[in-house]
Amino acid sequence: MIPVGKVVTYGQIAQLAGNNKAARQISRILHSSSEKYDLPWHRVINSQGKISLRPGDGFEMQKAILQSEGIQVITGRIDLKKFQWRNL
Repeated sequence: MIPVGKVVTYGQIAQLAGNNKAARQISRILHSSSEKYDLPWHRVINSQGKISLRPGDGFEMQKAILQSEGIQVITGRIDLKKFQWRNL
């Protein structure tokens, strides 16, 4: 349900799931289930507004998809004040 042009943090999703400390579990779920359930994994970033994937391991793909949706990514960082979805 994360709209195009917006991002959320792993922590936001964990909080919605009822466990504020489950951000790492959210990451694992996205990694294992995104393709099967067509989840918008690329719209989920860390609490610092950064892409968590490493260069050569998905970073470039996530950055390109976010940019194609109009989200500015500067040195791997997204301005949360501008692009974070808060209508959860």
